[in-house]
Amino acid sequence: MTIEQIINEVKKNDSSADIDLLKLAYDFAKIAHQGQKRLDEEPYIQHSLHTAFMLAQIKADLSTVTAGLLHDTIEDSEHTFENIEKNFGAEIANLVQGITKLGTVKYRGVERYKENLRKMFLAMVDDLRVVLIKFCDRLHNLRTLNALSKEKQLRIAKETLEIYAPIAGLLGVWRLKWQMEDICFKYLHPEEFQKLKHKYEVVKKIEHKKFIEKTKHILEKELQKANIQHQIEGRFKHLYNIYQKMQRKDKKFHEIYDVFALRIIVPTIADCYKVLGIVHAIWWPKMDRFKDYISMPKPNGYQSLHTTVFGYDDKLTEFQIRTQEMHDAALYGIAAHWHYKEKGDLKKPQKQPFWIKEILNAQREAKNTHDFITEVKLNIFHNRIFVFSPKGDVFDLPEEATAIDFAYAVHTEIGDKATGALINEKMSVLSQQLKNGDMVEIIIEKNRKHPNRAWLKFAKTHRAKSKIKQHIKVKSL
Repeated sequence: MTIEQIINEVKKNDSSADIDLLKLAYDFAKIAHQGQKRLDEEPYIQHSLHTAFMLAQIKADLSTVTAGLLHDTIEDSEHTFENIEKNFGAEIANLVQGITKLGTVKYRGVERYKENLRKMFLAMVDDLRVVLIKFCDRLHNLRTLNALSKEKQLRIAKETLEIYAPIAGLLGVWRLKWQMEDICFKYLHPEEFQKLKHKYEVVKKIEHKKFIEKTKHILEKELQKANIQHQIEGRFKHLYNIYQKMQRKDKKFHEIYDVFALRIIVPTIADCYKVLGIVHAIWWPKMDRFKDYISMPKPNGYQSLHTTVFGYDDKLTEFQIRTQEMHDAALYGIAAHWHYKEKGDLKKPQKQPFWIKEILNAQREAKNTHDFITEVKLNIFHNRIFVFSPKGDVFDLPEEATAIDFAYAVHTEIGDKATGALINEKMSVLSQQLKNGDMVEIIIEKNRKHPNRAWLKFAKTHRAKSKIKQHIKVKSL
């Protein structure tokens, strides 16, 4: 890896970027790490270069890429925060200090490890860019895991799969998430990985490439007739994604039909819906497999139209239809969002996802670090769903959330006085699990003064559980 490769990548994202800043950072880091080598005998500066290059690839801003080059200079050299601030300014110095704080308690026992996770979660609240640097730092470390002992390989792979990959998913940085997961899969389940890799790459990919070419040929004719600019590409699922699906649904590899999808990228949102109409006119749609993430994006900002049709040769075929901006956001998540909204202040709270507030609430209310980590992992890192009120307000909840969670999300008083729920205009109980897109109305009893202790058995969100517990404490005094 060279500094020139990083410069070229940064220029792709922003032709007016201050390239001199990158060159200065490279020279600074090179001197700071002079003579240092990693366990695989590679010069240490290569780690800094790879980290910065991955940040440029996910369209991170110039300050973040620069901080990527410098991210180990405080921890692994004689330089201080003041040195970095003097040479590169407060913003970059704060990012480097943020990543340094995350690295100072690595792998030194379970309690220290939990404390490290707590610091990472809270660093996200302070400035999400610190965590982006951490992801890229971690991904390069994963790529060189073979230089470590078996014990360390397993430990690093396990914590990456449990912590880093879910956070990358929440931030929508799928490009990094997929790569981290596949490498961890290789170390944690080597036999399953090799078997699946052989079946997938040797057998399925060859078969599907032919199918994709035939499908593209049919579709391109119709898109050209409609005069719609387009780009069609085949997208293959990653190995860990397929492995998870096999485990979750208890199916063998040949029973998983959606191991690939065709992705259609068009200039505008209007074109997305036009293309959807054309696809459905050519092939019969499987109606229970249609999702409109454009009008109702995922909590991490993901937007796209998804449809599955009975395609060429009557074979089930998935299409994903999106604009270039949506496509970049799907790969690079919040970093791409900032790239397209350059004038925004990256640290403003309204730029941060809703669940950032939940991390702060969990931190305030947890009795100890263990409880905090458990709360964040079990609830905040669940997949999210959107649920609607009768007025059309949208509420972001974790998957498996129940009607009582929705009640407390609307208002504490609504939760306290809840007696039942209308879900999609049908009467239901408060323990009913909600699905993405449900419309929910909570039925209340005005004279009710406090929640029911039994609700704790099915409440899923931190907010609902803490509000119910508050009343139980007051009542017991």
